[in-house]
Amino acid sequence: MQPPLTGPVYGAKEQRKRELAYDEALLAAEREARRAPRTRAQRLEAQSRITAAFARFSAVALGLEDDAIQLLTDDFLPAGTKLAQWARRFDPALAMPDIVQACRNAWTACGLQPLLGQAIRLTPSILGYSLLYPYSDNYLDGDGISARQKLEFSERFRERLKGAAIAPLNHRETAIWSLVALIEEQYPREIHPQIFDCLLAIHRAQEQSVAQQRTSDGCPEAEILRISCAKGGSSVTADACMARGQLNEEESEFAFDWGVLLQLGDDLQDVREDLRNGSTTLFSRAAGRGDSLDALTTRLLNFSEVVSGRMDRLPQGAAMLKGLLRMSWRSLIVMAVAYSHEFFTAQFLARAERHSPFRFEFLRARRDRLAGRQGLYATLFEAFLEPLDSSTRISIEPCGRAGHVPHPAVNTVGDISAL
Repeated sequence: MQPPLTGPVYGAKEQRKRELAYDEALLAAEREARRAPRTRAQRLEAQSRITAAFARFSAVALGLEDDAIQLLTDDFLPAGTKLAQWARRFDPALAMPDIVQACRNAWTACGLQPLLGQAIRLTPSILGYSLLYPYSDNYLDGDGISARQKLEFSERFRERLKGAAIAPLNHRETAIWSLVALIEEQYPREIHPQIFDCLLAIHRAQEQSVAQQRTSDGCPEAEILRISCAKGGSSVTADACMARGQLNEEESEFAFDWGVLLQLGDDLQDVREDLRNGSTTLFSRAAGRGDSLDALTTRLLNFSEVVSGRMDRLPQGAAMLKGLLRMSWRSLIVMAVAYSHEFFTAQFLARAERHSPFRFEFLRARRDRLAGRQGLYATLFEAFLEPLDSSTRISIEPCGRAGHVPHPAVNTVGDISAL
């Protein structure tokens, strides 16, 4: 018999009430997209209306109190918006999914800032670090890139992370080298070695992951887990370093565990795609054998409680923020169960659905609706690229064609901090 799942329980009536609020926010966003705002004033008005709709959604659909909603709308949402604006200025060719990936990382770093006694703000190092991996990960994970090309790039990237002065060979390296320079500018290597140790740890984990995928059939499960933990743990430890420059042992352990939790949550979310692509994780290995994912997912939910306990022992950070993070971790896992329902027993799905503010069938239907309207939501994404202050300066040069090397301006830190 499986142990009981933790977290709030929602009845059918409560779930439908929250679903109505979800649909109301969705319709509001789609109305804004259909208006296709073209002028700067129209885009700013659209931003304001969508933010208000998000606040209403958060209050009813997510059950958040006013202080949590204010944190999301006044701190986290603007941080993501500013990162998107800066990213598009830095490289106009960056695709929306890459920018969204960078925003997710920046939100993690911003979530860590109050837990480490810092104010929430987008810094040059958070910008640089958040954009590093849409460039490097997507290249190393690409199917059309030979093993030799990946190895050569990986070696050059490692040397740049060590501080070597290497001229970039192409557009991708030009962008990556400039992003590393942003981190170096805010955190000089000789004063903050822990940051660059973390970046090298992520690099090692990425190399091991690529190597593991080539020999996945014979890879023991313990090694698969170790590599996943190294990737996720080192990534969020680096986020924490970007948030404050250096960490003590307790802070490092918490950040590492948070990263492991996010990585395993993503692995669960991606199990169907990983099976299709032949990528090996604990979840895809079990699903490929025909095993249900009930037990693994229960263990993951229990691990999220362990991470929550570590977070609660940190002296900084409001209880409201910690509750918001705890809810987001649980939601990541429960929604992954909803989307990958074919890999679970009916009994487990029934138990897990009671811990979701939305019915699983509703979540799958809305995910399919969103997937079918990518163009519509791309219009909204573009509206949020309009800076609220038309005088905002972003002083790093944009990323140009292969062979053109942008030079970060001397005033980069001050200018980005003013965003």
